[in-house]
Amino acid sequence: MSFSHLGLSDKVLAAVAATGYTTPTPIQEQAIPHVLARRDVLGIAQTGTGKTAAFVLPMLTLLEKGRARARMPRTLILEPTRELAAQVKEQFDKYGAGQKLNVALLIGGVSFGDQDLKLTRGVDVLIATPGRLLDHTERGGLLLTGVELLVIDEADRMLDMGFIPDIERICKLVPFTRQTLFFTATMPTEIRRITDAFLHNPEKIEVSKPATAAVTVAQSQVSCGREPHEKREVLRQLLRDAKDLKNAIIFCNRKRDVAVVYKSLQKHGFSVGALHGDMDQSARTASLDQFRKGELPLLVASDVAARGLDIPEVSHVFNFDVPHHPDDYVHRIGRTGRAGRTGTAISIVCPADFKSVAAIEKLTGQPIPKAESGVSASEHAGMDSGAERPAERPSRSRHARGKGDESRARDGKHEGRKPRRESRRSGSDRPRNEPRHEARHDAPAAGAVPSPTPQPPSIGRAPAPQLRRDTAASEPADHSHLPAFLLRPVRARG
Repeated sequence: MSFSHLGLSDKVLAAVAATGYTTPTPIQEQAIPHVLARRDVLGIAQTGTGKTAAFVLPMLTLLEKGRARARMPRTLILEPTRELAAQVKEQFDKYGAGQKLNVALLIGGVSFGDQDLKLTRGVDVLIATPGRLLDHTERGGLLLTGVELLVIDEADRMLDMGFIPDIERICKLVPFTRQTLFFTATMPTEIRRITDAFLHNPEKIEVSKPATAAVTVAQSQVSCGREPHEKREVLRQLLRDAKDLKNAIIFCNRKRDVAVVYKSLQKHGFSVGALHGDMDQSARTASLDQFRKGELPLLVASDVAARGLDIPEVSHVFNFDVPHHPDDYVHRIGRTGRAGRTGTAISIVCPADFKSVAAIEKLTGQPIPKAESGVSASEHAGMDSGAERPAERPSRSRHARGKGDESRARDGKHEGRKPRRESRRSGSDRPRNEPRHEARHDAPAAGAVPSPTPQPPSIGRAPAPQLRRDTAASEPADHSHLPAFLLRPVRARG
C-alpha cells in the first residue's frame, strides 16, 4: 500500500513524495486512516517504527481547514524531553512546508517572552513539554479550551520522568470532546490506567509486542571488573576493536558518570560529545547537531537520548551502565538498527549488573550473548594510569561503593583506625616501632601499685589505660596522643 491510499491531502502527499518515502510503515498504515476519521488512537510500537509521522501527516491534512486564534492553539502535542519536542517541530517544518501553519515550541531553556509572542499571534500546532506548558497556563498566557486534537507521545517515558500528574492536569484543561492520540512503546499498569481514563473507545494499534528489541540489532554483553576504571578501559578497547563503527551512542545511568566518561575518552584522544539533562539547552542542541552531522562520532549520554531521537544511521550503541529498568534497555538499543538498517548493541556488565541483565532477558524473552572484551588480566593491573588513577587509589569497602568522594574519604579514615585499635588490645600483633604504646605494657616501676588481674574487655570497648600513681602524684602525665574514649574508666566485672 502507498501513501495515496490512506486519505491524505494532495499537499501532504506532495511533501511526502518530495522526501522520497513511498511506502508507509505498519504503524502509519494502520493509524493514519483512524486519525483522519476523528477516532481516538492507542498506538503501541517499538522505537524507530515511524510513530511521529503516523500523527504528523494526518494532522497536517486536518489543519488545512480553519484558523487559529490568539493564545488558543488548535492542536497540542506533549513530549517528555526538549530534544523530542524539537524533533517533532522539524517534522512539521519538513512535511508542512507548503502550508501556512503556525507551529510553536514551548520548552525549557528559552525565554518566556519569545514564546508568549508566538502564542499571541495564534498557533495551529503547539508542541510542548508538560512543565513549561503548565507554566504558561498558570501565568495566564495560554488557554487550552480550543484544543481539537491532543497527542501524548512517548507516554511510558512520561511515566519514568514523573510527568503523569502533569499529564492528568493538562487533560482536564482541554475540552472533553477533543480527539486524543496516545503513543507508547510499552504498557505499564499506570499507563493503562491513564488510557482508560482519558481515551474514549480508542482504536488500539499494536504492530509489535511491547518491550521487544528490533531483530536488526546484534546484541552482546562483555564482562568486566567492579571498578569504574576497569569499565572505562573495556569501553575504550571495544571502541578501538569495533568493526564498521561509523558512530556510537554511549549510555550511562547517571549524569555525573556521563561527564566522567566524556572526559576520560577526550583524554585518550577520542572525538566525543556529551548530552544529559543538566546541560544548558544550547550546549545540548550543539552536541546533538554535531553528532547528527558526523562531526562527533561518539556521544556519551544519559537516558535523555534513549527515547524517540531520530538519528537513523547510528551504527553502535554501548551501555557503559546496564539500565536499572529493563524497558530502558529496549529504548537504548533502539537508537541503532533503525529504518531497516543493521546495528550493534554492546553492554558492559560488572558483577553488580547480573540481576539487571536477568530482568532484561526476562522482559525481551531472549538471552544476551556473551562476548570477550579483549582486555587481559595484565592490562587490568596497569590500566588507566595517569590522572585518573589517584582518585581511585583508596580502597573502598562494600558499603563505600557508590558514595561521593567526601564519603569515601571519611570511610577511609574509619577503616584506618581499626588496625591501631587491635594493636592496643594485643601485644603480639603490635608493631615494634611504636614506643608510646610500649610504655603502657612495660613492667611496673618501683613504688607503683601493681594492676589487678586483667579482665576480658567488654564487646566494643577497649581496655582502660594503666596509669602510674607515682607519676600522677608528681606531675600530670601527657596523654594527648590517646583518643578520648581510651581515657574513660572501665569497671571490672566480678
